[in-house]
Amino acid sequence: MPRKINTKNTDENIIDQNAENPSENTTDSDVGRQTSLEEANAPQIDTENDNLTELSENIISNQQILPEDAGVSQTDLEITEYLADDAALNSGSSESDENTELEQPVEPDFTLESGQFNGTEETLPSDTQNVSQFDTTTTGRPRRSRKSTGNSESETQSDNMPETTPRRRRTRANAIVSIDGSRSVETSADKHNNDLLDLVESLKGKKILTGMIQGIERSADNPNLSYAVIYHGDFKIIIPADEVIEPPADFRNRSPGDVMHYMITKRLGAEVDYIIKGVDKTGIAAASRLEAMAAKRREYYFGADRDGNNLLYEGINAEARVVSVIRAGVFVDLFGVESYIPLRELSYQRGMDAAAQFQPGQRVLVKILSIDRSNRNNIKVTASVKQATENPYEKALRKYVPGSRYVGTVSMVDTNGVFVSLEGGIDCLCSYPKRGRPPRGSRVTIRIIGINHETNRIWGAITHMTTAR
Repeated sequence: MPRKINTKNTDENIIDQNAENPSENTTDSDVGRQTSLEEANAPQIDTENDNLTELSENIISNQQILPEDAGVSQTDLEITEYLADDAALNSGSSESDENTELEQPVEPDFTLESGQFNGTEETLPSDTQNVSQFDTTTTGRPRRSRKSTGNSESETQSDNMPETTPRRRRTRANAIVSIDGSRSVETSADKHNNDLLDLVESLKGKKILTGMIQGIERSADNPNLSYAVIYHGDFKIIIPADEVIEPPADFRNRSPGDVMHYMITKRLGAEVDYIIKGVDKTGIAAASRLEAMAAKRREYYFGADRDGNNLLYEGINAEARVVSVIRAGVFVDLFGVESYIPLRELSYQRGMDAAAQFQPGQRVLVKILSIDRSNRNNIKVTASVKQATENPYEKALRKYVPGSRYVGTVSMVDTNGVFVSLEGGIDCLCSYPKRGRPPRGSRVTIRIIGINHETNRIWGAITHMTTAR
């Protein structure tokens, strides 16, 4: 609805007088009001649409921003560039004023005596002979007062032209705004480049890499050829079977291909070391585990500390990696040497199957019992898992008194008798009960017959079975 504005001594009269006589009676406040009025009537510029149009042109024109071997497809690059620039527009954050600063149209905001003018809802009449006379019935777009600068060219310019042209934003590929000074978040392209750098360093500098065997494949053209598969990021590492383990001296009249395939299958899930031997452009690399094991042996079995002592020697505890598990024991990788640990050296308690407690990829603490360095290419090491821990019998045997009765769980049944597991991690050997052999895992009551503290042995008899067979 049109408003009546008092034309007496209003700011519009002052602006009109100063516009006709710019050199007379012009104050800073009057100029500010006139400038604000001009900016209020300036046309609004759709900056967002201009930037999106330019962004689309840049995406189409800049097709090759990263090299082809960067591991990022062209579609992913375009989407990444668009999302990065769109995120910068929405967030309003910038890295430099030159790239992100936009001159936004000034939103007019000044007050007249009759109310507040916001440049969008209020209407002013067109300028006639005198600004002090308004047609209150006019509802069209108001005309702003024209500055009298003495320049004829400026007077002929259109009133709808903006005074300044906003700068256009420059789009940058894969722009990321970091929280701190340096970016800590790793993108997919960064990870691909780092993985490729690891492979190149291993290929040229013999750097040892570590990974888990995640698959076993067999060649379709040659069934006798099997190889282990390790994934290093997006790269697929293949290790032939004869580069994973040493072939046995005797295949026992079996096919060498079948025997090697079975042996590396038992190592599925194991953590192994390897050295890259070649990298293909398709993302496949060939490696050797035996070469990495030889490098580890030279470092730990023949290397010395500052005092001239070997890093590994008899009686020291060391960390080993379980690479294969069979019923009678486990194979561990002990710094480049595969050593077999039998079932009796795995635990102080009796057991029938090593797979019940161990699996490939597991790390265990072992005690080195002996090392044979006579052959540098064939080092032999014996180790024990149970001797690396405290013997529970030395403490537990003091808890039990001969002639007393205790409750336990059947842990194993063999030709020697029934082994009952008691509190403290010890087994009591009992003879077969008259009512039959109790099943493994059943709860029984035993009576202690004797204890030998020197040999750490305890034996007794089963008096009651909770679960009869």
